[in-house]
Amino acid sequence: MKIKALLLATLITIASVMPGCKNMTGTQKGAAIGAGSGAAIGALIGKAAGNTAIGALIGGAVGGVSGAYIGKYMDKQKKEIQETIPNAKVEEINNGEALKVTFESKVLFDVNKYDLKEASKSAIKQLSEILVKYPDTYVQIQGHTDNTGADEYNVTLSQKRAESVMSYATSLGVQANRMMAQGMGETKPVADNTTAAGRQENRRVEFYIVANDKLKQEAAKQQQKK
Repeated sequence: MKIKALLLATLITIASVMPGCKNMTGTQKGAAIGAGSGAAIGALIGKAAGNTAIGALIGGAVGGVSGAYIGKYMDKQKKEIQETIPNAKVEEINNGEALKVTFESKVLFDVNKYDLKEASKSAIKQLSEILVKYPDTYVQIQGHTDNTGADEYNVTLSQKRAESVMSYATSLGVQANRMMAQGMGETKPVADNTTAAGRQENRRVEFYIVANDKLKQEAAKQQQKK
């Protein structure tokens, strides 16, 4: 009964917040949702998705004035990424308190390879420069594949691709202790694997950029000033 009650309360919170979020900036979205509900939503979404790492990221929402402060920090990064890197797809998550940056695998790697293509290194370099400019974040780098090939092979390939990206970003000045590489294999498709176009979309590398402890502490101080 407690779980059902929590789920009901969370759904009510989502319903009350989401209609007004469509055209909001990250700053506005961060302020729109309460701190407690952010954690509850994150826990439920993470459990439902079977992805504890992403659940933890979403569950880190702080909301209120603190969320608005973090959202503003993320807004600036989002704008720079969009203006600088044409091959990157940038999305707000975590009610504007985090960013998801996606590269199609073909942009970065040859088929069945995990060494970054020379022509693609500029995109990672540009993103790395922005990450260095905004140091108060953690970054999770996820590699994804389509469903062709054996499961074990896909997991290994996606892990090596994520590690290649992380290694190159580290060489460009992004602190290694800010980042984590994770190979997801074929477990999290975003499109239909029965079509060539869908499989291409599923072959991707994603960056999840979230507030670190320092940024959250600074945001909390801003909350106390209100």
